[in-house]
Amino acid sequence: MQKTKMRSMLRIFIGVIGAGDCSSDVYKLAEEVGERIAKAGAVLVCGGLGGVMEAASKGAKKEGGTTIGILPGVDRSRANPYIDFPVVTGLGEGRNLLVIRNSDVVIALPGEYGTLSEIGFCLKMGKPIIGLSTWDVSEDIIKATDAEEAVKIALSKVSEYE
Repeated sequence: MQKTKMRSMLRIFIGVIGAGDCSSDVYKLAEEVGERIAKAGAVLVCGGLGGVMEAASKGAKKEGGTTIGILPGVDRSRANPYIDFPVVTGLGEGRNLLVIRNSDVVIALPGEYGTLSEIGFCLKMGKPIIGLSTWDVSEDIIKATDAEEAVKIALSKVSEYE
C-alpha cells in the first residue's frame, strides 16, 4: 500500500509538550488543546506525567479521546490518571525523543529545558511543530494564538509532512 493510502487508514498522533509543572492558565490551555485533539479523532501523545501533559490528557479524555504517555521511568503507575496507554522507557529525559518520534505533528506549550529539547528534536527531524506561547527559537515553529488554531494547523500539517 502507498504511504498516502496508509495514512487515511491510520489515526493521526498529535504530540503535546510543555512544562511538568505549570500555571492554572497554561493548564487550562493544555486541557483545551487535548479536548480539540480528541474531537478531531486524533490520538494524543505526551510524556505522561503532570502539568501540561496531565491537562492535555484530561481534556482528551473529557471528549472520549485516546491518550499515550511515554514515561521516563519504569513504573506504569506513575502515569497521570488520564493516560490510556502508559509506555515505560527507563530513559529519563531521553524519553523526550520517543515522544517526538511517536507524534506525526507536535504542539508545544510553555515549558522549560525538557520542552526545549523536544522542540529541538522536532526541528532536527523536520517534524511540524506548532507553538502556543512557547520557546521562540526558530522561524520553523508555526505560531498559533489559541488551542483551536493550534489543532487546526496541526491537522493540516500532517499531510504536508508525509
